[in-house]
Amino acid sequence: MTIRYIIVDDEHIAHDIIENYCSMLPKMVLMQNCYDAIEAIEYLNTNTVDLIFLDLNMPKLKGFEFLKTLSHPPKVIVTTAYKEYALEGYELNIIDYLLKPFSFERFLKAVNKAFNDSSKASVVIPPHPSNHVEQVKRIFLRSNKKHIQVILDDVLYIEAKGNYTKIVLKEESITIREKITALMELLPDDNFIRVHRSFVVASRHIKSIEGNQIHIASAIIPIGKLYKHKINNILN
Repeated sequence: MTIRYIIVDDEHIAHDIIENYCSMLPKMVLMQNCYDAIEAIEYLNTNTVDLIFLDLNMPKLKGFEFLKTLSHPPKVIVTTAYKEYALEGYELNIIDYLLKPFSFERFLKAVNKAFNDSSKASVVIPPHPSNHVEQVKRIFLRSNKKHIQVILDDVLYIEAKGNYTKIVLKEESITIREKITALMELLPDDNFIRVHRSFVVASRHIKSIEGNQIHIASAIIPIGKLYKHKINNILN
């Protein structure tokens, strides 16, 4: 089954991210890049697609207003930085609501949801290791009005700084305007452990644990009293 899709978003980087994710999935075919809703309406007047990746905050015509103009809309996955419109989206029968930045795993879940049949396996599956060299887990994080691709294996630890979060990598660090709890939703539970209200560590990079401190590279991370049982689980 070929899945024909268009991207409707006024940010070029958003198109790049979605196209990159779709390139890792079989049978996904990009039909058109639309940078505002008017372009999308003109394309859909003479063409049909199976799926729309739709941004909400666009010039000329907002995403949901555009959706209301379609008499027979295809499946829609919303991709936006604004979580407050989620309820309205589901009232318009969208398939899923992805908050930017979203991981490949979260993206894959949305596409599978769009084309999942209760009696069959998902039509879109992750690429098989034997056929694809690119198997590194990665996410896109927004920092200073741009999206930065981060390989999860390179993350040493994460530190909360109020409404900001600092991600410390092997070679650099990135600060994003996002709370640590929101970022944790993008991370696999089996690889990242919250050890303090202000710190999440990558278990694979723990060098040693001494008392209430974790040593990762040259950093010393405190262990909070409420999180000590998680460290005991590692030791046991």
